[in-house]
Amino acid sequence: MAAQAVLAGVGLRAPHYRDFLAGRPRAGWLEVHTENYLAEGGRDVHVLHRLRRDYPVSLHGVGLGLGSAHGIAPDHLERIRALAERIEPFLVSEHLSWGAVPGRHLHDLLPLTLDDATLDLVAGRVARVQDVLKRQLLVENVSAYVRFAADAMSEAEFMAALARRTGCGLLLDINNLYVNQCNHGEDALAALAAIEPGQVGEFHLGGHLVTPDAVIDHHGAAIAAPVWRLYEAALERFGAIPTLIEWDAGVPPLEVLLAEADQAAARLALAPMVPAQAARPLPARVPAREPDPGGLADLAAMQYDFAGALLSPDREGAFAAALQPAPPASRLAVYRRNLAGTWTRVLAAACPVVAQLVGDDFFAALAREYGMRHPAADADLNTFGTGFASFLDDFPHVAGLPYLPDMARLEWLLHRASHAADAEPLAPAALAGLAPAAFEGCRLVPHPAATVFSSRWAVVPLWQAHQPGRGVPFPDDIAQASHGLVHRPGWQPDVLALDTAGYRALSALEEGATVGAAIDAALAADARFDFAAWLQRSMAHGAFAALRMADDGEQ
Repeated sequence: MAAQAVLAGVGLRAPHYRDFLAGRPRAGWLEVHTENYLAEGGRDVHVLHRLRRDYPVSLHGVGLGLGSAHGIAPDHLERIRALAERIEPFLVSEHLSWGAVPGRHLHDLLPLTLDDATLDLVAGRVARVQDVLKRQLLVENVSAYVRFAADAMSEAEFMAALARRTGCGLLLDINNLYVNQCNHGEDALAALAAIEPGQVGEFHLGGHLVTPDAVIDHHGAAIAAPVWRLYEAALERFGAIPTLIEWDAGVPPLEVLLAEADQAAARLALAPMVPAQAARPLPARVPAREPDPGGLADLAAMQYDFAGALLSPDREGAFAAALQPAPPASRLAVYRRNLAGTWTRVLAAACPVVAQLVGDDFFAALAREYGMRHPAADADLNTFGTGFASFLDDFPHVAGLPYLPDMARLEWLLHRASHAADAEPLAPAALAGLAPAAFEGCRLVPHPAATVFSSRWAVVPLWQAHQPGRGVPFPDDIAQASHGLVHRPGWQPDVLALDTAGYRALSALEEGATVGAAIDAALAADARFDFAAWLQRSMAHGAFAALRMADDGEQ
């Protein structure tokens, strides 16, 4: 096929949603982190579908754990397959890493032992992923802060062999090559030479942080001069390949990101062209070899010990024997900080009012304690805080804030609402013409993003008081009960304060009661309950998605 111009892309991040939706700014293509778009609905999914009409999109995964000895979660892979079918990305990629042990996900891109046993394991996993996705997978090299005594090859040699065996492509992260050169004395140019032209399907470029102990791949700065030089060498060897600018920490204004993409595009324009591909079908591959049981057992033991060293620093000394050369203790601390930082960031995003109530330092300590006591079993970080409120119930250090667990419950309902399935709210016209008796026998089906909340504390007004521009005063008496309807007007979840009768009616409907039974529950709480006004207000806030008649039909 004829060669064609190759463009530079940027990562799509939430701070830039409005810029892209309003102006469709210049960008060759967009990359999204797969796990951020696995939800049934909500703003993220809506934005991705809208922008997919105007930009090519790639899916970049961080949670499969191709090298995790205990396996890939089938449900996670299935969710990725379903997303890929909906979005039709032009590239799908994952990392050459592991991130979980039985019973606990560590949510990091942890390095692998680079030997034949691991190659057999990863090759089988890549083949399975490609079979499920029915497309080629690109596998990315990672920044590693430790290497292993058992390594029998370089990462580049490992990746080249993986591509030959499975037909996968490679996503070559140029910054990661440079970081590993700095941290381990590896030759980045030799790494480029170890990979065959034609194996690479994408480049990543990003910023790093130089510290006294290590160079950290933090994606939070402009691309450094030596990384640009290494990129130019990669272009000379592999030709003009789709290139992505990564910037995930301290995300700058979009123009800064696009300026970096322009620099990449200028270099791409000077690079040798490669034949264009209309599609990336599943390629032929060498039949997978079953991993050697002994090698697999050794890999599982190493990963278990690695996880133990991250979670319990007192186990670090015993694990150090597996590493080469013996790194400073601060190298493992990089992973430990990543883990604690991820816990804090994710919980703070889901429970921002809880974080404000206790302060940043105490909240970070809460997040660390929660993460230790409640192991995450899912690669999807959107589920990480599921048990946070229950943890606070029994955590003695917050006993002086007895309303805090209920605030966490309310915020978790809001978090769930933000990712709930999309549905048109039930319109008043759906009730037109119904006789009163028939209506009382109906059931109002709650909207997927709507749910009721109740607390013996003034949690609802306290939450509302923390919303900028709301003008709601802080409650005078925190010991006063409160009720609310969590709902999602547009794409931003909100809380509508309810009186006891209104709460009782909505709670009954949420449990499947008929309209008549819901009215009775409300009247039992308040004999003056105004059903018509309550219904109008509830429907105006999108409380219901459907009307189910007595014969179980839906409207």
